[in-house]
Amino acid sequence: MKDIKLLTTHEQLKALSDPFKCELLLRLMEKPQTGKQLSEVFELSRARIHYHLKELEKNDLVAIVRKEEKNGIVQKFYQATAGGFVPDRSLLPNSNMTETVRQMMVSMLDQSKRRILAAPEESLQDKSGSKDPSEWKFRSSAYEIHAKEQDFMAWQKKFSALMEELAAIQRPEPSPDAKLYYFHILGLEIEEGVFKKEEKES
Repeated sequence: MKDIKLLTTHEQLKALSDPFKCELLLRLMEKPQTGKQLSEVFELSRARIHYHLKELEKNDLVAIVRKEEKNGIVQKFYQATAGGFVPDRSLLPNSNMTETVRQMMVSMLDQSKRRILAAPEESLQDKSGSKDPSEWKFRSSAYEIHAKEQDFMAWQKKFSALMEELAAIQRPEPSPDAKLYYFHILGLEIEEGVFKKEEKES
């Protein structure tokens, strides 16, 4: 599976703008699954799951990564073709792209919610007693920051380099005592803030 795959067709964007296909794809980014397994997860018929899988496969968004025979039945395991998807610049003027990106973000929020609910108790406990979030062993923060676009883009490059630096520490083989951490990063321009600061009375 590639780290990032470039979306090059309007059909791919259209597929990812569908909320269910987007949710299905995110599930298959996590691990390979069969149509039967997915039908149980989503509580939908295998025929409906199969239809959406074929649409994703047709657009090179998922692929069959292995087959297993069980009780005379061949099970096909599907997996996303990449860990992330970005549109090619040639597709930027297309009106479907905005909805595709929006839907991907919403689906990723659902994915993060599942991860949080499934996280072990110890991962959400911090015994440091510190009031400084940078010293906690987990992170949960939301910010609203005024910045020029060029400043935001410059910071984003630094942040991406920092994340790559962290990931590179455990390559190519993680050490036996390494723990697995999950990050969800979301940043976008908004029109109106919701974090209001009260003026201090003089």
